[in-house]
Amino acid sequence: MLDQVYIRKNPEEVREKLLRKGFDADFGPFLSDDQERRRLIAETEELKAERNRVSAEIPKLKKAGQDVSAEVERMRDVGDKIKSLDAELSAVNSRITKFLERLPNLPADDVVAGGKENNEVMYVWGEKPEFDFAPKHHVDLVTDLHMIDYERGAKLSGSGFWIYKGIGARLEWALINYFMDQHLADGYEMMLLPHVVNYDCGYTSGQFPKFEGDIFRVGDPSDTFRFLIPTAETALAGLYQNEILAEEDLPKKIFAYTPCFRREAGSHGAEERGMIRGHQFNKVEMFQYVVPADTEQALEELIEKAADLVRGLNLHFRVSKLAAEDCSASMEKTYDIEIWIPSMNIYKEVSSASSAGAYQARRGNVRYRNKETGKVEFVHTLNASGLATSRVMPAIVEQNQNADGSVTVPEVLRPYLGGLEVIRP
Repeated sequence: MLDQVYIRKNPEEVREKLLRKGFDADFGPFLSDDQERRRLIAETEELKAERNRVSAEIPKLKKAGQDVSAEVERMRDVGDKIKSLDAELSAVNSRITKFLERLPNLPADDVVAGGKENNEVMYVWGEKPEFDFAPKHHVDLVTDLHMIDYERGAKLSGSGFWIYKGIGARLEWALINYFMDQHLADGYEMMLLPHVVNYDCGYTSGQFPKFEGDIFRVGDPSDTFRFLIPTAETALAGLYQNEILAEEDLPKKIFAYTPCFRREAGSHGAEERGMIRGHQFNKVEMFQYVVPADTEQALEELIEKAADLVRGLNLHFRVSKLAAEDCSASMEKTYDIEIWIPSMNIYKEVSSASSAGAYQARRGNVRYRNKETGKVEFVHTLNASGLATSRVMPAIVEQNQNADGSVTVPEVLRPYLGGLEVIRP
C-alpha cells in the first residue's frame, strides 16, 4: 500500500509514476476525502477533549451544590455529535482504504516505463545448446523416459496437472534438495509453511483484493476465508503482521519449499504444453526483511543467488530487468532469471527477484524500531524464487538431451541420485 501522506503531498508525482506502470489514477476524490478525514478527526478530538474536561468538572460542581443538569444535557448532545462524526469518519476512512488498496506499488526511479518490449537484458550466461540431431520437446522426452505421466495427472485432477514418477520424481526432489542446500549454506533460515493461509496473507502480499480470482479457495464460503498458497511469498510476507521487529534482528533471510497452486485461466497455446504452465508446481522461495537502507544490496544478493543456482546446473540463461508494466503490482523493481527452452526457442522465467519496498509492510503493518532515532518505521521486503522447478525440469531435459533419447544429469544433482549420470530410455 502506498503512503497516504506522500500521496497528499505529491499527487502529480505519484500519478506520473503510476502511469509508467500503465495505471491511471484520479486523485481528486481521494484528496477531498483526505482533507475531510483530517477535518473530522480535528473536530472529534476537540469535542472529546471538551467532554473530558466538563465530565471532570461536573462532580466538583455537584459537590459544591450547583445545578449541573444543563451541563449533563449538553454533554449528551456532545456525545451524540461525537457518534455522528465517528460514523462519518468511518465512512471516509473506508473510501480512502478502498482507493489505496487498488493502487499498485510505485516503480523505482531507475525502472523504465512500458511493458515487455522495454525489458532490458542485463547479461547472458553460457551458450545455447547446439544439436547434430533432431532434438525432442521436453514433453516427449519425459514421457519416453517415464519421468512424467501427464495422462494420469489429468485423470486425477484435470488439465494443468501432472504426476512425477520414478526417476522423474527423484530428479524433481533432487532439484529441491539442491536449492535448499545452497540456501542453508548461505545462512538462510528454512521454514516449512502451511499450504493453506487466510485472507490477511493475501492482502499483505498485495494479491488481494484485486487478484482473489486467481487462487483456489478452500472450505465453506461462509467460513473464514482460506486459500491454497500460489507461492510461499504469500505466507512469508505475512509472518510478522502487526509486529515491531528489533533492528538488530534485521535482515531476516528466510527460504521455504512449498507446492504452489494457481488458477491459469484460458488456453496458453501448444507451445506451453507440459510443465511450462500448470495449476500446481513446486518452488523454493527466498524472502528478506531489511531496513530500507539495505534494500538495493539485498536485491542484488537475491538476483545473484537465483542466477548461481542456474549456473550450478550449467544451463544457458539470461537476466533481464523488467519495465514498469511487466513488474507485478506489489513490486517496485524486478529482475527475471530466464532459462532457455530450446523447443520453444525462447527464454522462460524461473525466478523473479523483486523489491516491494515498504508496500507489503505497510499493508501488513510490519515495522522495526530505528536504533538511532528510536522511531518505529516500516521494514522493506524482498523475494525471489530459488527456484521454480516446473521450468527448470524442461530446460534440463531439453538442453542436456542426447541423440539416443537419453538425458545427461547435471553434475550438482548426481549426489542426490546415487551418482546417476545419464537417464536412459
